[in-house]
Amino acid sequence: MIIKEIDENLVYVSCDDKSKINNLMNNYLVFIDSKTIIGEIISIKQNELIVNLIGEIINNNFIYGISAKPEINAKVSLVNPNYIPNIISFPNNYNSLYLGKSPIFNTNIYMNLNNFFNSHFTIMGGTGSGKSCALTRIIQNLFQNTEYIPYKSHFFIFDTYGEYQNAFSNLEKNNSYISYKCYTTNLKESGEILKIPPYLLGIDDLALLLNAETSSQLQVIRKALELVNLFKNNDSDLNKIKNNIIARAVLDILLSGRPAFQIRDQIISILSFYKTDELSLDTEIFQPGYTRALKHCLLIDADGKLREMNLLTDFFTKFLIDSNEEKLNLKVTRYTLQDIEDAIDFALISEGILKSEKIYDKNNILKVRIHNLVESEYSNYFDCDEFLTKEEYLNSLISKNNKTVQLTSFNINYVDDRFAKNIVKIISKMVFDMNKTLDARGSIPFHIILEEAHRYVLNDTDIDLLGYNIFDRIAKEGRKYGVILGLITQRPAELSETVLSQCNNFLVFKMTHPIDSDYVKKIIPYMTNEINQRLKILQPGNCYLFGSAFRLPLIVKFDLPNPTPNSNNVDIPNTWFIKKS
Repeated sequence: MIIKEIDENLVYVSCDDKSKINNLMNNYLVFIDSKTIIGEIISIKQNELIVNLIGEIINNNFIYGISAKPEINAKVSLVNPNYIPNIISFPNNYNSLYLGKSPIFNTNIYMNLNNFFNSHFTIMGGTGSGKSCALTRIIQNLFQNTEYIPYKSHFFIFDTYGEYQNAFSNLEKNNSYISYKCYTTNLKESGEILKIPPYLLGIDDLALLLNAETSSQLQVIRKALELVNLFKNNDSDLNKIKNNIIARAVLDILLSGRPAFQIRDQIISILSFYKTDELSLDTEIFQPGYTRALKHCLLIDADGKLREMNLLTDFFTKFLIDSNEEKLNLKVTRYTLQDIEDAIDFALISEGILKSEKIYDKNNILKVRIHNLVESEYSNYFDCDEFLTKEEYLNSLISKNNKTVQLTSFNINYVDDRFAKNIVKIISKMVFDMNKTLDARGSIPFHIILEEAHRYVLNDTDIDLLGYNIFDRIAKEGRKYGVILGLITQRPAELSETVLSQCNNFLVFKMTHPIDSDYVKKIIPYMTNEINQRLKILQPGNCYLFGSAFRLPLIVKFDLPNPTPNSNNVDIPNTWFIKKS
């Protein structure tokens, strides 16, 4: 073999042995001069081989990428078949994980375990191409290792279609050190229902759940959380502040100029839910010569006016305090979704909803949405009797029968897409926030795996409202805190470009959609036109590997997982037909 021409990264080599030339496609050549350079045969034309340079051998180790091109008179030969595993695979040791086989060389392919799991990754491909099976096989391979056991790992898999329980339920049977836990959103089955304590929801979480749209709505939510915490605390020292808040709200109602019957009904509503020893519907108001309960001062006269308007105004004014005395330092206490609804109602009044029709129209929608949530079956996911801190709650997700759980799946198949997206974001944010507070940074790694990631990881409205998207934030900062994203998608073009730009490893299965193919070509390093064309004809279960966890871009064929996820398409013939007897 002789070098005829070198052009950019391609080397044109003449080969006189026509009997062998047709069997050389995708084999590797070695160019030896002062360096040892490896190239892959990517095309054959008559007796000419077109070779793409891919790396160098330095101290007998293959290094992907080249520092210089071979000289025109370099010695050319086929790479020794025994050396090929060193080019296409990492060695089999404790820091590697078996993926599958090279369909070209029938050689086992191992990836660098640390380089894969310490960085965000994406698995992409069309429907039925093998994405779910590949993820399942990777995790099964990881947890079936009985010599090196990933006991301190934590995987959260958000399972959009409920596919993975069948695939992972046997993990703990095969390895007693490993535990698996599955939460479901199916309220009719006997499994463990996914529940999120409502008192752990922050302003941003409630904004997502209530589809908040403006900064004024955020302020109402912030006020509501202050109020619900305040009134659920039984500390008697807080009564002065409670009385002040109730008094201000009632005074706003009294001075709103609304019809008397509305004023009466709203005051009764507030004092039914928010009351203290000093302020309630049964509080006695003293007047010269007689005493009456407050509720008896809400009578409307024949002219349709509130009879004791001045008396009530003077009474509630006495409970007002200076704003400097209102500073709160409250601990989170247990409350329900219904309590949040009541607090939002109170907060709307506190924020001046009665003073302006415009403010009313903008913010009253929150009251409608929280009420709809409370009345819907989705409220069951927030029905928690036990009080847990955020850390205790997350620990409950990764423990079972006093054992550490390494793999937790959340079957979110039984809720609509918007609600599922909010659940995924809320739990992911809890994990990220907790890991940011760890004294030993990254000491508790969490891997958040998102099936159908394009539903959740996109340029969403929360960027405009909250100033961030939690997955963008995790993508940019998560690695240093040990929070790693794994994205599974059939529509990579719909994913957040920010998140994809932070992924270091890609597994790309068959992809035929032109928009996705073009997008993938732009975002994945080392994606050539030739590889991009090959993606259209890959067989199911075969994929291209790109990234720091792999020796070089190459095809791998995954072994079928055992057991498999429930991800098969419908079998039309067996579903449709019956055999006539």
